[in-house]
Amino acid sequence: MPKKILIIEDNLQNLRVVQLSLKDQGYLLLEATDGNDALKLALKERPDLIIMDIQLPGMSGIEITRKLRERPDFQQVPIVAVTAYAMRGDKEKALNLGFDAYLTKPISIRELASLVAEMLAGEREAIRSQ
Repeated sequence: MPKKILIIEDNLQNLRVVQLSLKDQGYLLLEATDGNDALKLALKERPDLIIMDIQLPGMSGIEITRKLRERPDFQQVPIVAVTAYAMRGDKEKALNLGFDAYLTKPISIRELASLVAEMLAGEREAIRSQ
């Protein structure tokens, strides 16, 4: 059974970049473009990994992550934050808020594919736990 990855991104161009980096890896890709829909889809589908834009309509990626992390069944699901608005200290703040990794846009296709593969294989410790 293929691993499920939930991509939460409201910018269609950025969504396509993420899809391109993962489409040939054999994953089942799920998509949401709105924060409220993303939370509902995550709870329904129970993805193995989530790629989360921080700025979303309806509910921020930070709020979605907080709600998911409150649930025991989402404690170990890797959540990767992606954002275009990177400021000094934002990475540390995101990791402290429950994200497992942090990528800035524009996203490197190779870096994302490698990060996802490592996290799903359990080869990479969650960054927030270090």
